[in-house]
Amino acid sequence: MRPHLAKSWLAACVFSFAALSGCGGASSPVGTSSAGASNVAGATSPAGTSSAAGTSSVAGTSSVAGTSSVAGTSSVAGTSSAGAGGNAAAGTPGGGSAGSTASAGDGSSAGAGPGQTKFSFFVTSLRALLAKAGTSKPEGFGGDFSNGETGAGAGLRGADKLCAAIAEDALPGAGSKPWRAFLSATKDESGKQVDAIDRIGSGPWYDRLGRLVAASKADLLADRPQGADDAIRNDLPNEDGVPNHKPDPTQDAADNHHILTGSNAQGKLHSATATCLDWTSNQGETSEGQPRAGLAWPRAMTSGSATNWMSAVNAPGCAPGVRITEGGGPKPNDNSVGNGGGYGAFYCFSMVP
Repeated sequence: MRPHLAKSWLAACVFSFAALSGCGGASSPVGTSSAGASNVAGATSPAGTSSAAGTSSVAGTSSVAGTSSVAGTSSVAGTSSAGAGGNAAAGTPGGGSAGSTASAGDGSSAGAGPGQTKFSFFVTSLRALLAKAGTSKPEGFGGDFSNGETGAGAGLRGADKLCAAIAEDALPGAGSKPWRAFLSATKDESGKQVDAIDRIGSGPWYDRLGRLVAASKADLLADRPQGADDAIRNDLPNEDGVPNHKPDPTQDAADNHHILTGSNAQGKLHSATATCLDWTSNQGETSEGQPRAGLAWPRAMTSGSATNWMSAVNAPGCAPGVRITEGGGPKPNDNSVGNGGGYGAFYCFSMVP
């Protein structure tokens, strides 16, 4: 390239990068390189950059581990995500809207395919649960998560399937991970008690944007997950990585703090009446019991713990219900999972990061 053409190209690139977080949609930012990396198939990247060792470019784009790629989103090696969302600077968590993948070095695994990003925890959002429940269940699942499963353990198996399906919608490929709902039950397929804390692996766990939720089970046994990223510790995020207290930034904060667990503060079964008949019943009858709930975000309450993320209060009953408007406690004669501040959400953990 002749000198005057090179200068024109660089000027155009600088202008484009400021406006579009990329230059022409074809390469990583000018002047970056991957130390010690070699060019793929002998090709050189523009402006002296080199492609990341062992990775390949798709649709003419190239990735550099630890940097952000075209249109401000970061690429998982071998894939591209042009136009997917906001800026994701090198070493930052995913930056931008839901749907972009986290940058290499901050939650993504360089050289891994889709679904291998460090995404292993979320609160099921109201939007996701209503979508999976369908039009026949306009207020969600209530306390019945069997989701087509039958027999002993159906509620847990169905909830696990919901976790995987919601994870897949949030990040294609992530649904293949071994997702488990953080729910305790009086018995599983073999008739043994199930403690939520024993279902989820040993950690660590990360949110959709690659931020640490907890490094180990021991860290989960605090009122709020110990060691969690400050941005999410007191407002646990949904499958899009958005803190759940205000999932829609254009709307007022929601009173959606109740998250069903059936568990005590050690993550074990709270009581025989705390699981909506092992997550298979949603009629709102007293025989179903009152499901135990933790708090996705702390708030003052007249009874129970005001802060514990997995065990704080009993929901009034197991019927479907969405009660997330601020300004009032539980309503009388309303035996729903949502009465008092919720919609029947639960936590999902992957057994691998």
